[in-house]
Amino acid sequence: MKKIFLALLATAAVLTASAQYKAPQIVANGGFHRSPASGAKNSMSALKAAQKLKVYGSECDVNLTKDGEVLVVQSGWHPNKKANPKADVQRSTKAKILEVPYANGENVCTLEEYLKRAAKKPATKLILDIKNQGSIKRESQLVEKTLEIVAKAGMEANVEYIAAHAWTCFELAQKAPQGTKISYLDGNYDPAYVKAMGCSGIDYNFAKLKKKRGWIKEAKKLGLTVNVWTVNKDQDIRWCIQNGVDIITTDDPILVKTIIKDMCGKK
Repeated sequence: MKKIFLALLATAAVLTASAQYKAPQIVANGGFHRSPASGAKNSMSALKAAQKLKVYGSECDVNLTKDGEVLVVQSGWHPNKKANPKADVQRSTKAKILEVPYANGENVCTLEEYLKRAAKKPATKLILDIKNQGSIKRESQLVEKTLEIVAKAGMEANVEYIAAHAWTCFELAQKAPQGTKISYLDGNYDPAYVKAMGCSGIDYNFAKLKKKRGWIKEAKKLGLTVNVWTVNKDQDIRWCIQNGVDIITTDDPILVKTIIKDMCGKK
């Protein structure tokens, strides 16, 4: 009887320990690009893999071409640098970028194409990273075009925004529908300042937030969500959970899911 009692106590202790933390949401950075079915950030297959995994969100980079087209592609050079080494996204036309595929053979997507796929599995939010454009004029143009495309697709309730420029966040806060979720990326402002910008959350680099751990509680007191990027190591993921972050952005959503199950008792 004593052995049974001790076994029950041990089981209760394990259950209590595994449920002591609140489970954060997961955002797949660039989609679930490490999936065997993908292999390329921001690709359509990476979005599909994230949706299949049923994570909270799939992040992607939104950029503006020289001829004013909005593509789901990272800033700087074309992602397939070996095949298209001179194609700077922001200084190239849409046709120039689309003529060369990703290394996995897929074509770069327009935002319209990405939203069409996102609409098929709306439970996974699309997190649009509005990339820096080098000028306020171009960033305003990208914000306006992006919001217009999202509205036309009927996806305003299923899209969230992140940006590294304070100006871009301010533009989004002024022009997006009321209640739109907008998070600031750069990590150089305290939560009170970010809230004053009109944002609903901070989305800071792990190393920066770890140095400013007090900002997590401060943000929560102000009603801001706390997202951390890009967290891929076991001990870093556990730190995020222990310190109460709301969202973990990661290249390895399966690992994050496993650790959440271990620490929070959630599948």
